Amino acid sequence: MKKKFFALMMAMVMVLSLAACSGSDEADSNSGDSAGGESSGSSAFKVGVIGPLTGGAAIYGTCVVNSAQIAVDEINALGGDIQFELMTEDDVNDAETSVNAYNALMDDGMQILVGTVTTQPALSVVPLSYEDRVFTLTPSASGDDVISINDNDNVFQICFTDSNQGSRSAQYIDENFDSPKIAIIYKNDDQYSIGIRDNFKAEADSRGMDIVYEGTFTEASQTDFNVQLAGAQSAGADLLFLPIYYTPASVILTQANAMGYAPTFFGVDGMDGILTAENFDASLAEGVYLLTPFSADSEDEMTQNFVAEYQDRFGEIPNQFGADAYDAIYTLYQAIQAAGATADMSNEEICDALIEVMPALAVTGLTSAGSEMTWDENGAVSKDPTAVIIENGTYVTP
Repeated sequence: MKKKFFALMMAMVMVLSLAACSGSDEADSNSGDSAGGESSGSSAFKVGVIGPLTGGAAIYGTCVVNSAQIAVDEINALGGDIQFELMTEDDVNDAETSVNAYNALMDDGMQILVGTVTTQPALSVVPLSYEDRVFTLTPSASGDDVISINDNDNVFQICFTDSNQGSRSAQYIDENFDSPKIAIIYKNDDQYSIGIRDNFKAEADSRGMDIVYEGTFTEASQTDFNVQLAGAQSAGADLLFLPIYYTPASVILTQANAMGYAPTFFGVDGMDGILTAENFDASLAEGVYLLTPFSADSEDEMTQNFVAEYQDRFGEIPNQFGADAYDAIYTLYQAIQAAGATADMSNEEICDALIEVMPALAVTGLTSAGSEMTWDENGAVSKDPTAVIIENGTYVTP
């Protein structure tokens, strides 16, 4: 069944009864428990969310949980046969902790998994969800192996794969910059960063783009980038590609500024969050490019409604990870409709039913740039990316 998401949004009753609170407070209060505002009882699908609600990556997991809750509340307010109960667990972006979180959710009766939020934990969790036959829709675990490990058939992504992010970034730079000299700094003990770098370089090489320098770092060395920045500057790089998360990126921007090095910085979805990075001068992010499927300043009604609701509840502007999670819940809603699944079915029955309909599904969401998201039988999403640039402390379309 191919329903237009926008038409559904127009029919929705926005639930505004929850008191506004900070994103981190909401996530902490929900961790390990059923989140507020959901429909309870056997008539509701039990949907688990696993992600970092504390620790260095909490900005991602917290926004995922908050945004998923907004979508759940909207759907439950429609009063139809499909109702959701949201269950959350904190994995602090750690693989072993994520496995424990998964097991806890299964003990609590989870039927569908939205998660994990990040790639490394996902690589430990998705083999378990495959074995248990739990349909898994990750909002933001972008590693290519997430949907292919052990030839799983039950895992689908809302986010772009790392290979897609890397190749699309190279394509965008080639088509929108005038023969830049490119440097790459990536984290060589993180599969997310490695995967994007590898595919960026392959696409750049095929296009004859000029990569003049590459530098690497590890978890233990991500506080000092002076050597890498000096290498990029000496090589004449005027565009620095950063397939990394926002925390080390904020250090790179700070140290580049201190040494008077001012290339164009170009990041991917992990850069989302840099404007709120702790102890970072956000003015240094002016002019930074990101390849992302979501921009909170988009003028379409769907985005404006979501951003306004998020700000009203949590006092913050949602990031791309949250938008992916919101789309994930609505994708489940449409998939369940198409499959005719019911909440009294076992997780195995639900899994088989949703797998069958996903390749025929088309969803217009916050992260599809006005087009439709579709999925192949391997679980990879197809949708249009959007490049944004940071200007005056917000994301704008160039």
